[in-house]
Amino acid sequence: MLPFYKKILVTTDLTPNAEFAFKHAVMLGRHNDAKIYLLHVLPQVDSTMRGYLSSVMGENQLEEFEKNNMEKAREELKKELDDFAKKELADFPEDLARFAGAEVAIGHPVIKILETADRLDVDLIVMGTHGKGFIEHAFLGSVAEKVLKKSKRPVFVIPLPK
Repeated sequence: MLPFYKKILVTTDLTPNAEFAFKHAVMLGRHNDAKIYLLHVLPQVDSTMRGYLSSVMGENQLEEFEKNNMEKAREELKKELDDFAKKELADFPEDLARFAGAEVAIGHPVIKILETADRLDVDLIVMGTHGKGFIEHAFLGSVAEKVLKKSKRPVFVIPLPK
């Protein structure tokens, strides 16, 4: 039996090339009559920086700052993602009807992408890759590569134009 995609998760890092992977997902959605979900992950502040900020601001003030500002940032980014999808699909009402919404998660990108894919029970993950240089890749790896290795679902990786 051939695979059939009913739900597609598109990850985005909000770079100018983000629309490239989204367009591929739209075409896959069009051919499969699939719902398309859009996800951006805000990385958490690493422990070293958090320790520094806590010593400068005070632990209670840092927690209050994070609580107030992270939720506001999440809401603004979600609106930006919704607007992006609506603008991209404005001339294609049948594709706009497939757009199931945007989400913004906070945490480690790989973990949040995989958790969201599981929660939404998507059939496919679509994401772009930047093709980092050898040194960056050797030490850091890439989010796309880590998702590809850890996912139990198909992952469609789009090389983004330079």
